[in-house]
Amino acid sequence: MEESGEISRTTPESQLEEGWFHLDVHPPVFFFSAGFILFFVIITLVFQEHMEAVFQQVQASISDYAGWLFIWTVNIVLIFILVLLGGRFGNIRLGGPDAQPEFSTLAWFSMLFSAGMGIGLLFYGVAEPMFHYAANPLAQPGTLDSARWAMDITFLHWGLHPWAIYSLVGLSLGFFAFNKGLPLSIRTAFYPLFGERIYGWIGNVIDILATVATLFGVATSLGLGVQQINAGLDHLLGIGQTVTIQVLLIASITLVATWSVVKGLDKGIRRLSEINISIAALLALFVLLLGPTLFIMNALLENIGYYVQYLPLLSTWNETYERTEWQHGWTIFYWSWWIAWSPFVGMFIARVSHGRTIREFILGVLLVPTFFTFLWITIFGNTALFIEMFGAGGISVLVQENIPVSLFVLLEHFPLALITSTLTIFVIITFFVTSSDSGSMVIDIITSGGNPNPPVLSRLFWAIMEGVVAAVLLLGGGLVALQTATIITGLPFAIVILGMCLSLYRGLSEYSGPQEFTLGEPPATEFRIKTKPPLDKTFGRRRLW
Repeated sequence: MEESGEISRTTPESQLEEGWFHLDVHPPVFFFSAGFILFFVIITLVFQEHMEAVFQQVQASISDYAGWLFIWTVNIVLIFILVLLGGRFGNIRLGGPDAQPEFSTLAWFSMLFSAGMGIGLLFYGVAEPMFHYAANPLAQPGTLDSARWAMDITFLHWGLHPWAIYSLVGLSLGFFAFNKGLPLSIRTAFYPLFGERIYGWIGNVIDILATVATLFGVATSLGLGVQQINAGLDHLLGIGQTVTIQVLLIASITLVATWSVVKGLDKGIRRLSEINISIAALLALFVLLLGPTLFIMNALLENIGYYVQYLPLLSTWNETYERTEWQHGWTIFYWSWWIAWSPFVGMFIARVSHGRTIREFILGVLLVPTFFTFLWITIFGNTALFIEMFGAGGISVLVQENIPVSLFVLLEHFPLALITSTLTIFVIITFFVTSSDSGSMVIDIITSGGNPNPPVLSRLFWAIMEGVVAAVLLLGGGLVALQTATIITGLPFAIVILGMCLSLYRGLSEYSGPQEFTLGEPPATEFRIKTKPPLDKTFGRRRLW
């Protein structure tokens, strides 16, 4: 190691091995990101009594003046990804023609689904269809039309658009890292546009935006998840639903997440992903078989049909003529949430997708998870609608009063409610752990200059920071604070996403094979590492100790 603390490009591989008490970072990205997040935490805690009103005002202002940008962004990305799916670049393999997938297809899908949706589907799978049924912006509430539109709106928010955003970011990072030999970092995707300047302040700004967006996006999901865990425990044990309990739950589950951090990607995240996906699938099968099975199967086909028919209408609707604000808390929040999540999910998907062709990648990331998302929403959402419209009813009223408890209220209409509710809480906790661990790993990769195997200590730092931010947001305004933080961080990254489309297309157009390397060499201060998958560069990382 040089006296400056920087590792040279000739450093032996053995000296690059990470340990528990090493903290290797890219200083501008790490310290600016951590400093901004800590500043936000302190301000929110100091002015806690006033922050809820501030969050409400900020959310309304961004939605009013920039909602159109989110809508344009997600639609452009979806069209771009569909063009790539059927285009001439589909046979390019991430890592070169001889690359082999690192994980089995089942493990790959499990990790994709856990990282991409996870807690959100458990939180909103029942709540959103029932909420729109009782308060629908496009139909008379409580009618058959309201039920149809409720499912269609839910499908819009959870369908092709979010997975298209994840596909774009994951494909960009995977292509430039595995095929071009550049570091696994968000700035890497912009080499065709900025060239060597990605090694300077432009690249630093991109990675800082990605870090902050990722952390707040993950913190939002953790906040929603812990609200639902609290609601489930209250439903079972009557412990009450308070911010204090939720903060204690965040602290406890974050401690559990450290186990997954220590175990790493293969033993930790993969194993937990397979466990929670298996239990979630059993829970869905339980509701499908003991619920209104025929109604659910008929509804699945009809829901998909409505989604395809009305996708152009709903995806471009912006409340222009109505001059209402319904989308502020729903569509705009979702689009910003998916955009804020995209650095995290995209990088995680790229990291586990080495060896897949571009066509296989898009099919696997865009279409397969979308279908299973639709299946999940139909099983739980349409079961709740069936009970509401043709059975005992009462679910919609409870959902309006307390969204996090909706899934547990539905399970009360089935046998073995105590067991299924307990399993649901367990699944939410495991999704919490995998989201926290995956998010901390991705943030650590970015803030360490693209090192795909960052040391454990810094991953623990970011895992704890995610829990702290989630707790602070709950203290500062609950659900409104969670939504606002996501919208604020998603707004600047929407510009990054649009630039990524242009950069990826240019990079794919210039690509002629695995031996071709036209993107230049990093500055002499950078260094090489040998990893699997094969990445051979990182940005300016410094070992602090």
